Amino acid sequence: MSLRPILDTTQAVPTIEGAGVHLHRAFGFQNPDMLDPFLLFDDFRNDDPEKFKAGFPWHPHRGIETITYVLSGAVEHGDSLGNTGVLGAGDVQWMTAGSGIMHQEMPSENDAGQMHGFQLWANLPGDLKMTAPRYQDVKGSDIPEIIDDDGTRVKIIIGEFWGKRGPVDGIAADPQYLDIFVPAGVRKTFKVDTYRRAFAYVFEGEGKFSDASSPTGVLLEKEVRGQEVNIRDMSGNRTLVRFGTGDEISVQAGEKGLRFLLVSGAPIQEPVAWHGPIVMNTREELQQAFSELRNGTFIRPAH
Repeated sequence: MSLRPILDTTQAVPTIEGAGVHLHRAFGFQNPDMLDPFLLFDDFRNDDPEKFKAGFPWHPHRGIETITYVLSGAVEHGDSLGNTGVLGAGDVQWMTAGSGIMHQEMPSENDAGQMHGFQLWANLPGDLKMTAPRYQDVKGSDIPEIIDDDGTRVKIIIGEFWGKRGPVDGIAADPQYLDIFVPAGVRKTFKVDTYRRAFAYVFEGEGKFSDASSPTGVLLEKEVRGQEVNIRDMSGNRTLVRFGTGDEISVQAGEKGLRFLLVSGAPIQEPVAWHGPIVMNTREELQQAFSELRNGTFIRPAH
């Protein structure tokens, strides 16, 4: 087995999307090759309703899949196909936009005290860009959770891990999406397929990921015993860790334990033409999509 090197660690950046939703963006609207097949990752945790209540009104998507994972609060969604629903705490929605969809995501009026969760965009390969749109809504109670002997907890949202498979399937990027908690003081190793791009997103606690080139690891806390750390000094919360090639990652949890998402997927390695919520392979396809938006032919009839 070979330990994956850490290519870089960065902090999610505050930004505003939708009708005025304050969130943090870990990556997106930059080099699409960086984490191919993944294009964007947003952390929309917020406890101030004034900063999220306007939500994400009607907007289009084409050529991608979006994965929404709600930690707490509730999100109501509706689309141009007539689908409606509510995502609650622990729930996941995988939306395949395919040939095109108009949808909205709004905080539920019944639970507007907070909105905590994440949204990930995955690219679609060229031969599936114009596939029929579809949804997979999964209740949190249907997501398997494994608790190891040392107290490590892993929720398997997508993919197979430790002999169990997550409930979302049929995804083009063939991803693995795990929500992992490592208890205080525990060192743990997790296998990741060599041929997948992989990243971790830390959102609770503190600790460090081992780096193949540095036995001391990459620390994810601002201070250690009152002294500034001298290795990639970062706060653990909202930290993106991007890994290089290898078979596994190793993490050492700090005094508060460490919770993070571990996401990996097979790279598509195709040209990307991207503007806003539409991602195609060529500039001509992108121009056609926006032309169809203007003339009212964006939504394809169901076959």
